[in-house]
Amino acid sequence: MTEHARRTSLGRSSPKSAARPVAHDGLKRSMDVLVAGIAVLVLLPMLLVIWAAIRLNSPGGAVFRQTRLGAGRCPFVMYKFRTMKGDTDDTLHREYVAKLLTEEVEAVDGLYKLTDDPRITTVGAFLRKTSLDELPQLFNVLSGELSLVGPRPALAYEATLFPGWADARFSVKPGVTGLWQVSGRNRLRMTDGLRLDIEYVARRTLGLDVRILLRTIPALFSGGAR
Repeated sequence: MTEHARRTSLGRSSPKSAARPVAHDGLKRSMDVLVAGIAVLVLLPMLLVIWAAIRLNSPGGAVFRQTRLGAGRCPFVMYKFRTMKGDTDDTLHREYVAKLLTEEVEAVDGLYKLTDDPRITTVGAFLRKTSLDELPQLFNVLSGELSLVGPRPALAYEATLFPGWADARFSVKPGVTGLWQVSGRNRLRMTDGLRLDIEYVARRTLGLDVRILLRTIPALFSGGAR
């Protein structure tokens, strides 16, 4: 792990078992539903404005649906606001992720954003910069496919490139935000991010979840939660 990742991690502790009592999981789920439900109600006007802006800016639907891997590597459909032009090919992204994992290239302005990507729309660039494109994932939280806090939901082809020691990240639900995102994601190597995912799985508690959520908002403004 890089020195930056060591400094920004939310405290240190010895590894623990990935297992947690059923009571913990129930409380975590209750917190997910309560916070996500309130957020959807409060942010509904903003969601509608973003939806209209996307539709007016470029042809196509406002919501992008993509298959990700959840707990146990079970696939689910994750929702995001569309930030790219319609009918885009993901070849560039696949090649970029492969290079990140082999550390052939360094992350520039966020691990998963290609510099000067011609596929991104004007509105999409703003949504990505502010992470507002992630807001529809609140509905994934309400449906139980995502948690508010957890490892980053991986694409299937990304998961095939992950090293074997990263398998533990699939033992829990992925999250809208997580330890990786609030630890300066756009300044970390991808392998460092995977190690932070594993650290979260080992250390996860409701208290840690709350601390990560509280750090997510300032991380958004600094661009570190992408």
